[in-house]
Amino acid sequence: MEVLRPPLININGRIYRRNVIKEEHYQEEEYDFSCMRPPEEEELAAEEACNTHLIEQTDKGYRCAIDVPSVFYKYIIGKKGETRRRLEFDTKTSISIPKQGVEGQIVITGSHKAAISSAVTRVEVLLESFRRKQPFTHFLSFPLNDPKIQEGFLKFKDEVLQQCSKDHGVEGSIFQSAAKLHLTIGTLTLLNDMEVRKACEHLQECRNFIRDITDGKPLPLEVSGIEYMNDDPAMVDVLYAKVRVKDRSDKLQVIADRLVEHFVSAGLMAREWDRVKLHGTVMNTLFRNNSNVEDMGGPGRQTMNEREAFDARNILKKLGDYCFGEFELSTVLLSQRYSTDCTGYYTSAGSINFS
Repeated sequence: MEVLRPPLININGRIYRRNVIKEEHYQEEEYDFSCMRPPEEEELAAEEACNTHLIEQTDKGYRCAIDVPSVFYKYIIGKKGETRRRLEFDTKTSISIPKQGVEGQIVITGSHKAAISSAVTRVEVLLESFRRKQPFTHFLSFPLNDPKIQEGFLKFKDEVLQQCSKDHGVEGSIFQSAAKLHLTIGTLTLLNDMEVRKACEHLQECRNFIRDITDGKPLPLEVSGIEYMNDDPAMVDVLYAKVRVKDRSDKLQVIADRLVEHFVSAGLMAREWDRVKLHGTVMNTLFRNNSNVEDMGGPGRQTMNEREAFDARNILKKLGDYCFGEFELSTVLLSQRYSTDCTGYYTSAGSINFS
């Protein structure tokens, strides 16, 4: 990392730099997060923090309670309590943290409102930094496991194995499960029940704009044609089915992009691309020899470095225009990453129906 170009963190529209400090008596990196504001703007920063968290006046000063998933307590405490002591010393506040594993609130108290605001900001930046290191737990998707699409997919799998099984790396375990066919819109890291509820509430807020786009009707889609992710068709890791609206409009793309925009604005999703890539995975080398493992990742899977690519040239030549089928889409799902329901699809944490 360049000292003059530290990584930046965006929290509620405020930009912070993250400075990494290595101390000899620590085995792990410790973080010092400073707001990218000149000293004369500290009062303005305090007002902005007040807008995102309620700072209450008490008989002894001021108090602010922050909802924090218990998995993050250890990061706020730090090794032997060093991080919390540093935060308290720098901001002249007291920080109360629930016992590990007990969901609750971190409570910050102090004599001055600006001091509380400063401590809240530092805690927020710490949390945002460590949240990025957590694996995602949920994902938004358009389900593609309509019976007609499942049937078409299983026929596609049979055709590939009959015609191309001698090609390098092509075998049954790298195919998606028919019951789990979906189009991923975006991924989320939701670390307690409160965050899951918040995500479900935000999903419900998207119902109206989706209905405006679709006129309150199901969206007729066709799943036809296949494409690969990388540059060399002889060394493919992911083969996907192309999904489009039957009338060739951009409605599906607009819905996906608007959903991501909404969840990014709510702080529940990190933006990865300018636009969502609409694709339904049908073959993935991460599935190899682990066909019963969840397709969104999971224990026992190959790592990115271990995965063995396959030769898709014959598949593309013989089945490049393959039609999986048509169906009417009317649902957006918020699903758990690993858990599956009785149908074999991912367990839904929330959903909206826009027809």
